[in-house]
Amino acid sequence: MSKEAKLVVKTRTDKEKGSAACRRLRWSGQVPGNIYGHNAPPISVVIDSDALTPVLMSGAKVVDVELDGKVDKAVVREIQWDIFGRRINHFDLLRVDPNERVNIIVPLELKGTAPGVLMGGVLEHVMHSITIDCLAYQIPDTIHVRIGSLELGKSIHVSDLVLPEGSHAHAAPDAIVVHIVTAKAQEEVPAVAGPIEPEMIGKKPAADAADAKDDKKDAKKK
Repeated sequence: MSKEAKLVVKTRTDKEKGSAACRRLRWSGQVPGNIYGHNAPPISVVIDSDALTPVLMSGAKVVDVELDGKVDKAVVREIQWDIFGRRINHFDLLRVDPNERVNIIVPLELKGTAPGVLMGGVLEHVMHSITIDCLAYQIPDTIHVRIGSLELGKSIHVSDLVLPEGSHAHAAPDAIVVHIVTAKAQEEVPAVAGPIEPEMIGKKPAADAADAKDDKKDAKKK
């Protein structure tokens, strides 16, 4: 599941807006950003780089953002890094309703090595993604499918998946996500000794045709 953290931001003044002003903020160790969405006007904000960078570097996708004593749930929408990928130049946060539910397709990622494969079986990854409904701030990047104990002839079903708390899968619980099957031996096709002559239907053999011609000649002489 996406990690969560808290960010305390301040509203940017008019003097702290614009390209030149944003550069000055970065030089002073601060990062400019925006908060928008959820039927509220966008707000230009700023936060200390030392407070923002560790949170976003940790992989947090959802944050509690505090502004002027009010806390909103927000999704990290965009991060702009410098050319070396070390310093955050700008960030955007999208407000979300903590009670809003969404339907979303999430990829399924296999983790581990299946013992059944080591025994000669073939791993068939039947379902590569799944539709779930969950809270808007709990959207997972992926759902991990642990196959480290999957034996030959066994399957992992939708009901075996670990989903975010309170989430539900739209697929049937007994639908197969991945299983290990026995490798099928290629069937041997018997060799044919030689070409088989097709049967001639409606035609006489060559000898019979020659006899028929002689009979016609004899009939004309008479």
